[in-house]
Amino acid sequence: MNVAPLEIDIKPGEHPEGHLFGLTLNLDTIWVTVVAGAIVVGLGFWARAQLTKDTEDHVPTKLQLVWEAIVGEVTKQVEANLGKVNPFVVPLATALFFFILIANWLEVIPTELNKKTHLLPSPTADTNLTYAMAIMVMVGVWTFSIRERGFKGWVKHYFEPVPWMFPLEVLQDLLKPVTLALRLFGNIFAGGIMLALIAGMVSLAPAHIPLGSVLTIIFDVVWKLFDTIFLGGLQAFIFALLTVLYFGMAGAHEGEHDEHDEHEQQEKRDQHDKKHDEAPAHQEQAEPEPAR
Repeated sequence: MNVAPLEIDIKPGEHPEGHLFGLTLNLDTIWVTVVAGAIVVGLGFWARAQLTKDTEDHVPTKLQLVWEAIVGEVTKQVEANLGKVNPFVVPLATALFFFILIANWLEVIPTELNKKTHLLPSPTADTNLTYAMAIMVMVGVWTFSIRERGFKGWVKHYFEPVPWMFPLEVLQDLLKPVTLALRLFGNIFAGGIMLALIAGMVSLAPAHIPLGSVLTIIFDVVWKLFDTIFLGGLQAFIFALLTVLYFGMAGAHEGEHDEHDEHEQQEKRDQHDKKHDEAPAHQEQAEPEPAR
């Protein structure tokens, strides 16, 4: 039995390109990023209108209840695990989560005109976007750390707990944006590879029975639902969670010192009060008894 070879054409990293001022621009990544950003901004304005809506019975709208529950739970979990962080961290993480989620979910829309033209590919399958987001997050983390600790305190923490840890601490900070970007890119890009492999099954026709077309449609739908909806949402959550963790770690050092200093000051106050309370008793014992 002769089986026709699968026609699989995978060309990673290829995008329709444009050129401006000597720069090469991946056009599909740019326009899908703009679409995802516009959807996020539009949802934000719509949510704001719903949240400020004055209902006749003064009962909060369903959207308001859902939004307050989500943000409240996120804030609660963040404070329970990291303590109080700067108020902008939770909104930043939430915005990143929804942007990445929508950017990944756009892949579900069937906009692939042919093998070379895909109108709404997932932009997070391009390292240019994931690196840009990761660098933006880490620059924000480092800036926040300097503001919290001061420049000298920020430099000093690279030498803690022992000075010879300095190269490792610096390397760890430099690798954070790399791992943050590649984790998101690798998972989304792997999903695209799987779609290409499934599309190659269309030529599968054992015993001249065209099973490939049927299997391609079934597997394509199943994989898109699993990879894009579930894994795309999971990767958006992980990116947002790591953003919160990095900001929490950046501000933890300052908080630890404050708590340590406050603890020391409290101990000194307790010792002082204890000595003050014990002093009269010692004086009473030292007073001579009156002569009889």
